[in-house]
Formats: sequence, structure tokens, C-alpha cells
Amino acid sequence: MDGTAIIIILAIAGVASVLLFAVKGLLDQVPDVMESAGRARDSWHRFRSPNLPPPADDQEPPAAA
Repeated sequence: MDGTAIIIILAIAGVASVLLFAVKGLLDQVPDVMESAGRARDSWHRFRSPNLPPPADDQEPPAAA
């Protein structure tokens, strides 16, 4: 019985570890999905209203030498 209890505890720990790894992988993708959704929404609004100005870039212009 002692060996069975150890195997069950190790199995539960292994399953919990795999589940945590999978959840972490999904949560790491959330920011990219939200950013893509925002870009898609902006593109849809520009498509529906062609008179809107293009969005400002987040990048700084290069410095003059």
C-alpha cells in the first residue's frame, strides 16, 4: 500500500505540473492575441470609414545626423 500511495502522489504531481505548463503557455499568448485583435479592429474601422487618418506609428523618427 505504501508503494501505491507514492505512485499516486507522483502521478498527481505530474498531472498538475503538465497542467500548469499548459496554462502558462496559453497565458503567454494573451498579449499577442490582444494586440492582433486591436490591429484588426483598427483596420476594420479604417475599411468602414476611409476618411479617417492613418494611425500614428509607435516608432520614433530617426534622428538627423
